[in-house]
Parts: sequence; structure tokens; C-alpha cells
Amino acid sequence: MKPTLVTGATGFLGRHLVRQLLERGAGPLRLLCRAASPWDGAPGVEIARGDVTSDADVASAMRGVGAVYHLAGFVSRDLGDAAKLRAVHVDGTRHVLDAALREGVEKLVAASTSGTIAVSREPTIHDENSGYKDAIARNWPYYVSKIAAERLCFEHREKHGTPLLTVNPSLLLGPGDDRGSSTGDLKLFLDGQIFSYPAGGMSFIDARDCAAATIAAMEKGRPGERYLLGGPNWTFQRVIREVARLAGMRAPLMTSPAWLSLAVAPVLRKAMPLIGRRFDVDDQTIEMSGVFWYCTAAKAERELGLKARDPVETLADTVRELQSRR
Repeated sequence: MKPTLVTGATGFLGRHLVRQLLERGAGPLRLLCRAASPWDGAPGVEIARGDVTSDADVASAMRGVGAVYHLAGFVSRDLGDAAKLRAVHVDGTRHVLDAALREGVEKLVAASTSGTIAVSREPTIHDENSGYKDAIARNWPYYVSKIAAERLCFEHREKHGTPLLTVNPSLLLGPGDDRGSSTGDLKLFLDGQIFSYPAGGMSFIDARDCAAATIAAMEKGRPGERYLLGGPNWTFQRVIREVARLAGMRAPLMTSPAWLSLAVAPVLRKAMPLIGRRFDVDDQTIEMSGVFWYCTAAKAERELGLKARDPVETLADTVRELQSRR
């Protein structure tokens, strides 16, 4: 039986996905990991040491593989990380696609993000036919690189017939985000750094439900398709109020448009340390909180059997874990 390759296995989504695959008795698995992983020495798991940005490492890891979950990614809102984001998302994806083509891989599921197509200045609910949001995302290197990587996937399929599809999760929440790549904004609130409600809104999904849907995409998803994986579409005000209730904290008293928050942010960055507190909210985060990241997961529910759990359960588990680390 040919192994299934997983890139990004030690990330937030990857850990849940590998754990669920092992619980289902799937295997053998081969994990492309840069460093130590929780599955080193685990039965049915082979570790391929390497980096997705290395063509040679990917080619070696891909040898003899039957299917691929390409989840490797890098999350940053630092403008100085634009080159690294492109190296991981675009160059890394190209290496995976080319190696998969050479090996004759039977199916490839690539994890993108709902933000490639599901973001707008109005509370519009987007589906899989929404176009790429280049104009809105042009100043956000993470999303610029993810749009480029997703385009590369579908161009590769069109040119070579690559048997691939993408899953496009909205914001991942829930337990297990050891690096804080997805739950960091909730941590900012719990740390007392969010003083008003942002004017936008978001969709979010439990990482455990997202992992299950990603596995279903390998089993039932149609090559050439994308599947939005999301849960509720809530304003940031509703999210923060619920998190405040769960955490036993006071919620903000007002909503601030992004332009006002951007004007106040430099003052807070200078003033807060003077009273022994921090203000780590960057301008990109403020800009992104002023738009709406709404989507529908109807297609994934219909074709993949996606079942998103109660969003309050997801928020409660997220808050509980974040508080336990303080």
C-alpha cells in the first residue's frame, strides 16, 4: 500500500488531521517535517526530514506516494516576511505539485484559505464561485501569497491534469494551536489589548471539524474543485462579547472603524509600556478587522458531509486553552 504524504503535519490543522487519520487506522503515513514531531517513532508513521521550500526534500518525500495532503504554511502579518511567505506558499506548492506529477500521485488535497475569495468591505456571504480578492488583499502579504499559491494549483491542473482540489478553511479555532497562528487575536483580547469592537466580521471553524472535512475531501472531493470550510458568520462584536462572557471579562463599550483604530494605535504603542502594559496589535490586524470574512460552507456540507459543531463550544475550548497557558 502506497503511503500518504502530509506536509505541514505539525501545524494547527496538520496535528488534528494526522491524529484523526491514525485514529481511523489510515496508513501508512509519511510526514514531511523540518524538526521533531509528536509522531517520531510512532507505528505506521514515517518521518521525512526536510522543508517544503526545498525541491530536493519534497522530491525525496514524495517518492512512492499515493496521495498527498499539502498543508504546509507560514502565518505572519509582518510586512518583512513577504519573501518567506512566498517561498513557503508559492515555491513550496510548486515543488509539491511538480513532484506529485512526476510520481503519478492519485490525489492531492491542498489547504488554502477562505480569505483568497471570501473577503469584502460589505457583509457579503461568499461561495466557491467568488473571484480572487486581489484588490482588497494587495497590502497583506500572507493573502497575496495564498492567492498566488491557489492560482498555481488550478493552473497546474489545467495544464497537466493534476488530480487536485483545494479546501479553503475560514479562521481555525479550538484547542491545539500551539504556535498561536490562528488563535492569536483572541489571545490579544484575553491579554487586555483590544479596547473596542472592530467594525468587521468573520467566519470561523473548529480545527477538529476542519480536519475531518479535509479527510473527507480526500475520500469524496472532486478534483478541480474548491471547498470552503467555515462555520458561523459573526461580527467581531459578537465574537468578542461571547469570548468575554466565557472568560469572565468585561467586554468593550464601543465599536471603532478601522481608520480610527489605525490613528490611535501609534499612541497606544508608546503609552501602554509606560504603565507596564503591552499593545501588540499591528496595523495589518487592524485593517483586516475592518472587513468581512463571510462565507458559506453549503457545498462542503453537501458533498463532504462537513458538520461544524456548536461555535460556542469551539470558543469555550479555545478560551480554556489560552487561559491555561497564561
